[in-house]
Amino acid sequence: MLLLGIETSCDDTATAVVRDARDVLANVSTNQDEFHARYGGIVPEIASRRHASLLSAAVDDALARAGLALGDLDGIAVTAGPGLIGSLVVGVATAKALAFASGKPLYAVNHLHGHLFAAFLERAIEPPYPFLALLVSGGHSQLVEVESALELRVIATTRDDAAGEAFDKTARLLGLPFPGGPALEALARDGDPAAIAFPRYRPEPGALDLSFSGLKTSVRYFLDSPAARDVTPADVAASFQAAVVDVLIDRVRRALDRRAYNAIVLSGGVAANAALATRCMALGEARGIPAYVPERRFCTDNAAMIAAAADRRRAAGTSDPLALTANPNLPF
Repeated sequence: MLLLGIETSCDDTATAVVRDARDVLANVSTNQDEFHARYGGIVPEIASRRHASLLSAAVDDALARAGLALGDLDGIAVTAGPGLIGSLVVGVATAKALAFASGKPLYAVNHLHGHLFAAFLERAIEPPYPFLALLVSGGHSQLVEVESALELRVIATTRDDAAGEAFDKTARLLGLPFPGGPALEALARDGDPAAIAFPRYRPEPGALDLSFSGLKTSVRYFLDSPAARDVTPADVAASFQAAVVDVLIDRVRRALDRRAYNAIVLSGGVAANAALATRCMALGEARGIPAYVPERRFCTDNAAMIAAAADRRRAAGTSDPLALTANPNLPF
């Protein structure tokens, strides 16, 4: 089965062609970092206008790389939400037009569901249900129980900032360029993760909720204190990163204590963080279950994961009407 995936939930214009929910025949992505860098964050109006100018060419590029024509496809998959409404509208409108023109089925995908299956792209395996997913990105930090491709339940989320948001805001405090998360990780490689004892949010025993706003505030106060003169920016970055990773791994460990799962899956943009991925793999090994981390190119927003999630909806016999609308607040 050949599906075209379209992903425009934020600022990456992405298209892909995926076969049988696994084999990525083409994966095209254009980021907009240079257009948003001067503002220190994503400007929604700029993002939607860039999608409108790029998406048609991105679709053609993906089909050309896969050596296919529109009529060769078995369906069109698109992110319907959550995300920026202007960006989503561009992707959904394009997908509807392609589905109408080709007569192929249309599949609406929740962006977060896509991330959950990114770890199985380009792997000759099927997800070992039930699995526990740690989904961490700029806008989300969640623990998800995945019983099957269509049975997913959020069992924990953040009370305030997402992990990726905390990375980006701390990077800004350190004067690092946009996007801040990768820049902070690069700086942290030269630092001492034990240099500063930043706080770790720990809820009552048995609870799984997350919080990163206090950690971010602690970094800001530390940088304004005399103690900051005794450490390097790399030490601050490494100590902050260690605190985030400790909190995330602690919650995965707690979840594993409550129930048996067949695997751990790390997903979302922050899954590209090497320190977090290493700790996640080590925890899986210690618990005797596999831990899956997507290839780096599939950690951040991409259309291959959207096609992969859609193929699982197709297999269950569900599709969507051409009356589909974008939903920036699409529930999980």
